[in-house]
Amino acid sequence: MGEDIFNATIVDRRDLTPELAIIRVRHDTGTVPEFEPGQFCTLGLPKEEPADAPATEGPARRGPRMDRRSYSIATPPSVRDHYELLVVLVPTGKLTPRLWTMEAGSRLWMQERADGMFTLKPIPEGKDLVMVATGTGIGPYISILRAYRDARPRRWRRLVLIHGTRLAVDQAYREELEAITAQDESVRYIPVVSREPIDSQWKGLRGHVQAALEPAVFETLAGAKLDPAEAHVFLCGNPAMVTDAQALLEGRGFVADKMRGPMGNIHVERYW
Repeated sequence: MGEDIFNATIVDRRDLTPELAIIRVRHDTGTVPEFEPGQFCTLGLPKEEPADAPATEGPARRGPRMDRRSYSIATPPSVRDHYELLVVLVPTGKLTPRLWTMEAGSRLWMQERADGMFTLKPIPEGKDLVMVATGTGIGPYISILRAYRDARPRRWRRLVLIHGTRLAVDQAYREELEAITAQDESVRYIPVVSREPIDSQWKGLRGHVQAALEPAVFETLAGAKLDPAEAHVFLCGNPAMVTDAQALLEGRGFVADKMRGPMGNIHVERYW
């Protein structure tokens, strides 16, 4: 299995919990491929072929077969020497369990481009942005917030970021988001926990992230109404959350994007 397939290195790793980590990956050129905030990169490792696997008949393959997985980029485009990725251990996954054993200095393959359309590119300036995530679905929002928070004129009128996790310790980027919220009146951060022990120190919202979209709750926490005439809502993460939240929003006059036709004001990225 030749080393020439590898073109990237893990340069830093910070474990937040036994199942959640922030990993930084650098391309061998020293400059990662350009990207729009909200896009993802694809990493890979050669498949682990059994030692007694029969040889493949027919024309020779161009390189080994690969296990590949896409990961949302949390860095802003101004950071060109690495991608920062929020990664959760999925024991049944093909790539992440292998990635989980790798430390700084480990080698892997990186696709030579970023992909995805989950960006602000088509969104008019000056709108309210509501960004709803579960788990590592917060990654693209971190990139967007880091990229645009100092832009003048402002890219948004207000930005509300709702992040649902099982436990409070799973709230990656919480300190950064709380600091931004304290400094920037246009940004609100609403963390929600679903399985936090009832006797813990947690004083915030409990339940699923959809609870934060209930009109009275949202207006209290965000300081504004969730108005389909003024807001674009982004949904990223668990497909069940995306489906439920989309149905809830459509019942209030929001319209989901479609492959063909005019742009809606619900934008979706499902994570599996």
